[in-house]
Amino acid sequence: MAAHDPVLRPLIARFGFYPIEPHRNYYQELVESVVGQQLSVKAAAAIRKRFVELFGGKFPEPGQILEKSVEELRSSGLSGAKARYIQDLALHVLENKLDFSKLDDLSNEEVAAELTAVKGIGEWTAHMFMMFCMGRLDILPVGDLGIKNGVMRLYGLDKLPDAEQIRDLAMKGSWSPYESVAAWYIWQSLDNAPKA
Repeated sequence: MAAHDPVLRPLIARFGFYPIEPHRNYYQELVESVVGQQLSVKAAAAIRKRFVELFGGKFPEPGQILEKSVEELRSSGLSGAKARYIQDLALHVLENKLDFSKLDDLSNEEVAAELTAVKGIGEWTAHMFMMFCMGRLDILPVGDLGIKNGVMRLYGLDKLPDAEQIRDLAMKGSWSPYESVAAWYIWQSLDNAPKA
């Protein structure tokens, strides 16, 4: 990438090795992703702590989540919508509609389709899950506002790029098959870069 994209080259030199370490706790990762959507890291951590306390301090199994009412889940600080989304996720897992053991064998598009079948999980959450949890290196999160802001600034664009413009830059810069890595460097160029 450094050889083909002169804009990313100094970022690669500055920020060093891409540090993402995938893990296999897919269920907990998705629950926590729903909890943290559109919240600051600090607010999400506080709600996550209270959410786990509802279950005696141990992260709940899907069946335990379904035993709680939406109101009980909301007492941890979750919105009503997020409480219902977490219950829908738990139901998908219990009914084997979302089988985590099969995800690794699926294409990126297939994983996204499986995940977005759950209420409250959209393309952005699916992209973050594939990048930071599954460790897939070829995800280009074209809908992420940080990526749009970073690309606009780094590549001297007049306005936020659309998905097609980002894909064009990725192609010209030969990011494939390491689009996730390119995205990570773009995030690092911003003050509010997500931490691995």
